[in-house]
Amino acid sequence: MLEAMLNGLVLVFQWPAIGFLMLGIVIGMWMGAVPGLGGIIGLVLLLPFTFEMDPVPAFALLLGMYAVTSTSDTIASVMLGIPGTSASQATVLDGYPLAKMGQAARAFGAAFTVSAFGGVVGALIMAASLPILLPMILAFGVPEFFFLAVLGLTMVGALAGGSIFKGLTVAALGLLLTAVGYADSTGVPRFTFDQPYLLENLPIIPIVLGLFALPELLEMAVKNTSIARIEASDSKDATLMAGVRDVIKHWWLTVRCALLGTYVGMLPGLGVSIVDWIAYGHAVQSAKDKSKFGQGDIRGVIAPEAANNATKAGALIPMIAFGIPGSLGTAILLGALVIKGLRPGPEMLIDHIDLTFSMIWDIVIANLVAAGLLMIWSKQVAKVSFLPGHLLVPGVVVFVLMGAWLASAAIGDWISVIAFGFLGYWMKQGGWPRPPLILALVLGKLMEDNLLLSLQVYDNFTWITGRPIVLVIIALIVLTIYLAVKGVIKANNTPKDQNAVIAGEGSGRNPLMSLPLTLFLLAIFIAAPIGGREWEFESQQFPLVVSVTSIIMLIFILIADIREARADIKEQRGFGPALAASLNKADFHRSASFIGYLIAILFASIVIGQQIALPLFVAIYLWRWGHYNWKICIGYALAAWIFIFGFYDQIMHLFFYQSVLFG
Repeated sequence: MLEAMLNGLVLVFQWPAIGFLMLGIVIGMWMGAVPGLGGIIGLVLLLPFTFEMDPVPAFALLLGMYAVTSTSDTIASVMLGIPGTSASQATVLDGYPLAKMGQAARAFGAAFTVSAFGGVVGALIMAASLPILLPMILAFGVPEFFFLAVLGLTMVGALAGGSIFKGLTVAALGLLLTAVGYADSTGVPRFTFDQPYLLENLPIIPIVLGLFALPELLEMAVKNTSIARIEASDSKDATLMAGVRDVIKHWWLTVRCALLGTYVGMLPGLGVSIVDWIAYGHAVQSAKDKSKFGQGDIRGVIAPEAANNATKAGALIPMIAFGIPGSLGTAILLGALVIKGLRPGPEMLIDHIDLTFSMIWDIVIANLVAAGLLMIWSKQVAKVSFLPGHLLVPGVVVFVLMGAWLASAAIGDWISVIAFGFLGYWMKQGGWPRPPLILALVLGKLMEDNLLLSLQVYDNFTWITGRPIVLVIIALIVLTIYLAVKGVIKANNTPKDQNAVIAGEGSGRNPLMSLPLTLFLLAIFIAAPIGGREWEFESQQFPLVVSVTSIIMLIFILIADIREARADIKEQRGFGPALAASLNKADFHRSASFIGYLIAILFASIVIGQQIALPLFVAIYLWRWGHYNWKICIGYALAAWIFIFGFYDQIMHLFFYQSVLFG
C-alpha cells in the first residue's frame, strides 16, 4: 500500500501531469469564485479536452479544477452573501456578517486554512479507508437516504432563523418547488401552467442567485453602503493571520468537521448537499457559547469549510470502489473513467492502484496550492469590501444575471432570478430564513424518489421501525428539534443584544411585511393539492404531504404574525401610520425602483439584446444612482461589454437571447 501511494505521488509530479494539475487549479479557483459557474460547469467544459490525453494528466486537470471550487467559492459567500456553490450555503450565515464587520480577511484566513486541512485529511482518510468501506456504504438503503435528507432539512430549518416554524415552512416551499416539472415516478407534468420552461424543473442557479445576491445588492444600492459597514481603519486587527490563529484555537472543531465531511461525503447523492449544514449544526450544538452564531462567529465559517472540502475525496470512494457516483460531479468523473477504458470496482483497487492514488494526491496537492494562492490574493480581495456600494452593484448585477443565464440559456432564467430576488427581499424583511429553500431544492427530488421507493418496497412501516440506522437518524432529528426549541426559548429570555438569532439570517422583525408573505404561502400550499387532484396517486403523494404539513405550521405562524401586527398598529396608533413605518423600515419605494431597473434590463434584452442591455444598465445606474461622471460611466460599461463578449461569448460560447432588433 505504501509503495502504491509513493508511485501515485511520482505519477502526479511527472510532466505533463503536474502542469495540467496547476492549470486545473487556476481554472477551478476562477470557476468557484464567479457566481453561477462552479465545479460542474468546469468539468463539462474541460472533459472534451481530455479525450486524447493519458489518464494521469487527464485526471490531474479534472480533479485539480474540481477539488478547489469548494475553496474559492468562499469568496462569493463571504463578500456577497451568495453561496458560490451548494457546498458553501452554511458559510454565508457567519461569513457575510464578518465581511459586514470589516473582517473579510479574517474569514478568508480561517476558511482557506481549514479548506486545505479538510481537503488533505479527506484524501488521506479516503486512502486509509478504501478496504473497509463496502459494508458501511451498503448499509444505507433508500429509507436511510430519505431520513438523512430530512435530518439535513431539519438542521437548516431549525438553525437558520429565529422561528423554527418559518424555517421548516421555507424548506417545505423548496420541496414543493421541486415538484414543478415531470414527476419521475409517473412522467406526469406538475405545476407547469403550460410553460415549456417549467417542464424540466426549476433550475437551481437562478433561484440561488435571486434569493441571496439580489437582496444584498439591493440593500447596497438603496443605502449607498459598502459591503463592510465600518471604515477600513477600524478593521486593522481582522487580518488573514487572525483567521489562521482562530483555526489553531478551534483545532478540535476543525478535525471533527473534516472527519464528518469525509464520511458523510461518501453517501451517494446526499453527502455533498447536506454536509456543510451537518457540520454547522454540530458546531452550534457543541458550543458552550452560542450567542454569536449567525452574526459573525468565526466557528460558523470553520465548521462548514472544513467539512465541504473533505467531501470531494469522500465522494470519490463510492465512484472508484463501486461505480456509484455520489454527486453530479463524480458522475462526470465516472464518465471520464469509462472514456479512458477504466472500470470502477476491484480493478481500480488492484490493477490500477497507482492511478487511484495519483487521484488522491491530485486532491491533496490541489487543496494545498489553492489555499496558498488564495491566502496571497485574498488580502486584496478583502479590500473590495470597503469600496463604495454604487461601484460594486452594477458589476455584480452583470455577474449575477449572466450566472443565472448559464442555467438553461432561456429568458425564463432571468424571470426566475428577478422573481426570486423580490421573494428574497420580502423574506429578508419579514424575518423568513432563505437557506432552507435552497437545500430543499437540492434534496427534494431525492427525498420524493426515496420516499416512494420505501413505501413500495417495504410493508407497512417496517422501513422505519425495522432498520436500526433509520431509528438512529430519527433520534438525531428529534434531538435537533429539541435543542433548537430549547435555544429559541433561551434566546427569547435573553437581552436582545446577546441574542444570536436577532442579528442573523431570518432575523428581521417587520410583521406587516411578514403577514402578507404568510398569507401568500398559505394560499400556495392550499392551492397545490387542489391543482393536483387529477394526477395519478403517486404524483400527488409528495406534494400533498408537504402541503398539509406546511398548512399546519403556517396557521401557527399566522397567529404569531397577527399578534405582532396588532401590537405594531397599536404602537403606531393606526393601520395607516403602521403600514407607512413598515414600508419605510423596508426601504420599499427605493427597493421597488431597483427591482424596476432589473425588469427594464429584461425587456431591453428582448428588444435590443443582452450584450447591449447589460452595459447600458451599468452606464445608466452609475449615472442615475451613483452620480458618477460620464467618463466613469462609459468606461465601466465598456469594460462590462468586453467581459460579456470575451468570456461568455468567445470563451464559453453561450447562446444569447435572439433580440427583436438585432437577433
